[in-house]
Amino acid sequence: MAYQGFSIDQYLDADAVTRQLDALMKAPVYTIKKEFLTEYVENYFNKGCPKSKAMIEDAKKIIPGGVQHNLAFNYPFPIVITKAEGAKLYDIDGHWYYDLLQAGGPTLLGSNPPSIRDHVIELLNTCGPSTGLFHEYEYKLAKKISEMVPSVERFRMLGSGTEACMCAVRIARLKTGHKNILKMGGAYHGWSDQLAYGMRVPGTKGLMSKGVPSFVFKHTDEFFPNDIKDLKRKLRKNQLKGGTAAIFLEPVGPESGTRPLSKEFIKGCEALAHQYGALLIFDEVVTGFRIGPSCAQGYFGVDPDLTIFGKIIAGGYPGAGGVGGHADCMAYLGAGLDSSGKKVPKALCGGTMAATPVSCVAGYYALCEIERTNAAEIAGRMGDRLTKGLQELIKKYKLPFVAFNQGSIVHLDNCATMHFHIDWKKPWKIPGILKETAIRQKEMEHMGAAYMAEGLVTLAGTRLYTSAAYTEEMIDDVLARFERVFAKCGPLGS
Repeated sequence: MAYQGFSIDQYLDADAVTRQLDALMKAPVYTIKKEFLTEYVENYFNKGCPKSKAMIEDAKKIIPGGVQHNLAFNYPFPIVITKAEGAKLYDIDGHWYYDLLQAGGPTLLGSNPPSIRDHVIELLNTCGPSTGLFHEYEYKLAKKISEMVPSVERFRMLGSGTEACMCAVRIARLKTGHKNILKMGGAYHGWSDQLAYGMRVPGTKGLMSKGVPSFVFKHTDEFFPNDIKDLKRKLRKNQLKGGTAAIFLEPVGPESGTRPLSKEFIKGCEALAHQYGALLIFDEVVTGFRIGPSCAQGYFGVDPDLTIFGKIIAGGYPGAGGVGGHADCMAYLGAGLDSSGKKVPKALCGGTMAATPVSCVAGYYALCEIERTNAAEIAGRMGDRLTKGLQELIKKYKLPFVAFNQGSIVHLDNCATMHFHIDWKKPWKIPGILKETAIRQKEMEHMGAAYMAEGLVTLAGTRLYTSAAYTEEMIDDVLARFERVFAKCGPLGS
């Protein structure tokens, strides 16, 4: 499928990319050389960012870790951002950066677009951010989402993607009468207790979920990405212990496609969900509207029962989450009646600050603007240009890095940290894998620091989001900055 309003011109060969990542995982780690990392830390961060450094030191005295969100962590210390505009961010020390983080993905139009901001200011001057009662834009936003995404016959706004995932679990159990939840290994579906399982690295089970007691995962299991036989085995196993209520899926792969999925696997998940009486739940927190106006499900031609939405439905403003889906499923969030008038139990769902006027106004006009300007396709073209340029630079400098993209979601992997997996049939290997991933995680941070010193803000040094605010000239400048870092890379320890 060519662009046709979507951000993807030609879908990647998931198996080919996986083979590249397999080779990267087995290869010696290449990263920024020590001498250049030291130079970046001393000259750029310590000398060039004194206000950020001082503020973070003060913040650590009152905020655990010094920041309030994981995305803000950065080696050697977080940078304090004071302004966001279009494709650029500006810090407290007077530097500017190309924004390839985009708050984790929602700012498809670019940061702080006036077309959205003006409506928000008007709302603040009249209604204020919240009333606790119904506002007209709650209806307008829900209707807009339903018009753009065919599977969403009903929509409920919530405060975050995490809340939406929690709510979807409850709907699935009530709708199907089944107990168990299956999620893809390595995928992130928020940080609620029962879904904080198998995160980042497939097979980790509850190892990454400190503070969550193991009994919470009694009815949660993971299946291996792109392995339809493993999913079927887990579904058959669950038949003997309460059935499967839902299959959770990030449609381009775990962690926004760091381990990409094939189209055949995605369609296979839909077929198996129907076969085993489970709801198919698409987590489109990142892919929603970024892949296209009808989201990833529209691109892949899949009709999920429920869809999880996140940051983008509030245009990057607070109050960014929601769940939508088929009317017979969403009835469990209504007044206790399904579409035929039959009484059904109501799922426990709250959120005093959900669907505030400010979030609904911002979300409505953001979606209108995304649709009007064809933002997904524009951002996708920029993602393609960035990926092609990165691949050429990797070849030029003879680095083992892997670059690939799903439209405007671009991956630049220098050490395959998240491509490892744990096999519990070989428990003696687990400590070694955890140690190896920790080493590679550190080198991801070092690469991220080098990129930032060259004026590039990334997500963990490996994920890059393009927006409709980028131009070809900007992307070429971005590539020139990446090249300055690539020229300073070598084997770990060099």
